[in-house]
Amino acid sequence: MDLRIFTEPQQGATYDTLLTVAKATEDLGFDAFFRSDHYLSMGSSDGLPGPTDAWITLAGLARETKRIRLGTLMTAGTFRLPGVLAIQVAQVDQMSCGRVELGLGAGWFEEEHKAYGIPFPKDRLARLKEQLEIITGLWATEPGRTFDHHGTHYDLTRSPALPKPAQAKLPVLIGGHGAKRTPRLAARYGDEFNMPFGSIEDAERQFARVRDAAREAGRAPDDLVYSNLLVVCVGKDDQEVARRAAAIGREVEELRANGLAGSPDEVVDKIGRYAEIGSRRIYLQLLDLSDLDHLELISSQVQSQLP
Repeated sequence: MDLRIFTEPQQGATYDTLLTVAKATEDLGFDAFFRSDHYLSMGSSDGLPGPTDAWITLAGLARETKRIRLGTLMTAGTFRLPGVLAIQVAQVDQMSCGRVELGLGAGWFEEEHKAYGIPFPKDRLARLKEQLEIITGLWATEPGRTFDHHGTHYDLTRSPALPKPAQAKLPVLIGGHGAKRTPRLAARYGDEFNMPFGSIEDAERQFARVRDAAREAGRAPDDLVYSNLLVVCVGKDDQEVARRAAAIGREVEELRANGLAGSPDEVVDKIGRYAEIGSRRIYLQLLDLSDLDHLELISSQVQSQLP
């Protein structure tokens, strides 16, 4: 079971804060540092000092870390043209010597689009399918050949399909709760399927849908990695758990029910239950980026117990 650290910088974080967390992620032996791709805070947070761009952040971290994987859950398909995104991600992959992964989704948060003048079309899932086809097609095109795509939403003619990622196959992550189109997209284009903020029962049901879609697409279901995204709140004792829950404005029992919360042993046990349904990777949503002791505790007393 891989443990990856996932951050929500739109809630309020500078690049320097993210760099500190990413370096701690690397030093403490976690597998990867991922971040959201949003431009507007959610809930009661004022978002100060303001948003940071996901791919600019990852470009910086690519040069300031050595081992950890870097990526997004999820880049919003509404934010960038697919040809431009393919260039950006390939360049950051080169800058990291092949450590980047692209999580790509349709985009859902209408308010941030209004706030920054970004179009929010109704046919976002249809656009996402074309975006995935274009991005993976550009990367797969042999050097010296060109790539064409003539679709409903995008038209590319004689693209040189450059630059290429450093990795021969840059992993693409697709996720979500959708019962039909999301599994089909994952089966066709994904290297990993991620279930965000779902119960064990919900995740098991969605993993089964993705496996069925893979078979229908003529693909072995185990070709994909299955993963979960869950909020984390671990403490050495009940008082520490309560303190960490209060710091992120959440209730302990709600966190226990919907995330990974409690003592290290409780969290290890719940991770094991996700492993039993086929999850191979857990993204830990870390909401208090100033609490590096939390990361150290997870590393020393949770990660150390996992196979």
